[in-house]
Amino acid sequence: MRIFLIRHAQSQGNVDMKVHENMADHAIPLSELGHQQAEQAGEHLDRYLSQHGQKKLGSLRLWTSPYRRTRETADGIERTARQWFLDRREHIMLCEQQFGLFDGIPTEDLPGLYPNEYKHYKKAMDFEGRFWARLPLGESRFDVSVRIHQAFGTFHRDAQVHGIDDLVIICHGVTLRAFVMMWCHYSPEWFEAEPNPHNCAIRLLEGGQDHGYIFDGFPRS
Repeated sequence: MRIFLIRHAQSQGNVDMKVHENMADHAIPLSELGHQQAEQAGEHLDRYLSQHGQKKLGSLRLWTSPYRRTRETADGIERTARQWFLDRREHIMLCEQQFGLFDGIPTEDLPGLYPNEYKHYKKAMDFEGRFWARLPLGESRFDVSVRIHQAFGTFHRDAQVHGIDDLVIICHGVTLRAFVMMWCHYSPEWFEAEPNPHNCAIRLLEGGQDHGYIFDGFPRS
């Protein structure tokens, strides 16, 4: 089984954190540059598939998280690599980490806005490590990893029941790292040491092995 994991393109929230003040995280769109990045990521994927023995057109299933920025990234990738895709589906388990009470708030503002909650969260991070510390009313990175693992049955069924061995999965930075960790049986220590991927970075998992990024993506500006 071959899986291409792709982080979404640059969003308006990546450019300006204040966007979160008036817009739910799942509703934040791509920036103008992000739409261009998505199409370029599709070009990289198209080139890779053409050069590495992908003989059958229309054989890949495209999965995406239900967030607007991942949907719009999928739109761009489809515009430049449509010939490879059988169909497109969404999975709610691929969504971004839920930041709860701290959603959209710059880290430096948290002690002043939520002193007690931030103090508790920082204590948990210092004592347990960031992977295990749960955000107030949100998820820990452990929670994200468990959630992602629950989606694996869907992707295994694609291969075992429907004969679809090649998947393209568009998701988010923390989600992508959690996917790699759980799929390849890496440790929480690996997760914490692994940098967040750049926008539109493409990571290849094949035969249960992690082959790293075939495209490094676009650094956040």
